[in-house]
Amino acid sequence: MRVVGLLSGTSVDAIDVAAADVALAGDRIELHPLGHAEHPWPAGLAERVLAVLPPATTTAGELCALDNEIGRAFAAVAVDAVATIARGRADLVATLGQTVFHDVPATGGACRGTLQLGQPAWIGEATGLPVVSDLRAADVAAGGHGAPLASTLDALWLAGPGGPRAALNLGGIANATVVFGAGEPVTTFDTGPGNCLLDLAAARRTGRRMDRDGELAAAGSIRRDLLDRLLAHPYFALPAPKSTGRELFGAAYLDAALGGLPEPSTPDLLATLTELTAVTAGDALHGYRPAEVVVSGGGARNPALRAALRRRLPAAAWSSSDRLGLPSDAKEAYLVTLLGALTWHHLAGTVPGRDDRTATGARHPAVLGRVTPLRTPAAATPIRLVLAPSPPAG
Repeated sequence: MRVVGLLSGTSVDAIDVAAADVALAGDRIELHPLGHAEHPWPAGLAERVLAVLPPATTTAGELCALDNEIGRAFAAVAVDAVATIARGRADLVATLGQTVFHDVPATGGACRGTLQLGQPAWIGEATGLPVVSDLRAADVAAGGHGAPLASTLDALWLAGPGGPRAALNLGGIANATVVFGAGEPVTTFDTGPGNCLLDLAAARRTGRRMDRDGELAAAGSIRRDLLDRLLAHPYFALPAPKSTGRELFGAAYLDAALGGLPEPSTPDLLATLTELTAVTAGDALHGYRPAEVVVSGGGARNPALRAALRRRLPAAAWSSSDRLGLPSDAKEAYLVTLLGALTWHHLAGTVPGRDDRTATGARHPAVLGRVTPLRTPAAATPIRLVLAPSPPAG
C-alpha cells in the first residue's frame, strides 16, 4: 500500500511529510521511499503551539482551536504530498500529530498519558483517504511510554551481523535505540535534550530559531559550573525504557540551572548546551558498546554537536541514516508511514524489549492508533429506527 506519513517534532520547526510504498513479504516488511518534504507552519501557528507548551498554561478553548487548526495545516500538507510525492495516488495517511504534553514523572515510572493535537478528520475530509492517528495512546494504556516509537523501525532496519548497532535521532528531544540482532529484544529510550534547549537559547539571545551549523557553539567554551547543574537532573540516571519532553527540559530547567551563576556569553551558553546533549546521549550509549551509531534528525546537521558526540563515544563508527537509505531529515516521517501500514494490517506497532516487556516498556505489544474511515459511507444510511423488545432475563 502507498502511505503518506505526517508529523511535527518537539522543535515545532516544520511539518514533515514522506510517502512510501509499504509491502508485507513473509517475515519482512519492504519499505520503498518515494520522497519527502518539509513544509513551513501557517503564519503564527507554530508560535501558538509553542505558547501552550509547559510550563505555560492554556485553556480548553485554545487546545480545541489548535487541534483543529493543526489538523487543517496537516490536511493541506497531505493533499500536496498525495499529488506530488505520492504521484497522485495513496491508500492511507498516517499522522503522529503535534505533541503538546507527555506526562511522565520527573523521578521515573510509567507514562500517565500523552496528548497529540491535529484533528485527523480534517485530513480525511481533504484527501478522501482513511487516516491512522493517535499512535501513542494504546502503548501508554498497556503500560508503555508511547515513545520512542522509532525503536520499531530501528529494530527492523538495523538488525544484522556486526552489532550491537545504535540509532540516535537528534530532534528536539534526542532518542536512541540499541539493536542487538535480528529478532532479539531491543533497548530504547529518550536520552534527554536534543535541540530544544539549543533552539530556546538561540531564540532568546539572537532572535533566530536555531544556532545554524553550530557556529556560535563552536566559538564558545563549555561552562563547567552550568554543565554540572544541568547534568544533576535525576532523569539522566533513570534506567531504560524511559521517555521525556519539554515538560522536564524546557525554559524552567534552563533558568533554574542558570540561577545565581555568572551570566554566560551567548557562545559559551550554546557550547555548554551542545555538550549537554553530547554527554547525555554519548554516555547513555557507552555502556552498550555499539559498533556503529546511525545518526538522524535536525541535530545531525550541526557540526559542533557531531564533533562533541564523537569525543564522547570515540570507539563507535559514526554514520548518517542517509548512507543506509533513509534521509536523515525524513527518517521520522518514514517511521510514520511504517506505523500506519502496521496498524492498517492489525499488526503490533512495537517490538520486544527486555524483561518480557516491549521496547517501550508496555506489558504487551499493541496495535497502535485509531482509524478515521473513508469520508464516503459504503452503504445507504438508515432512515428508520425500530425499538425491539428486550430479550427475557436468563
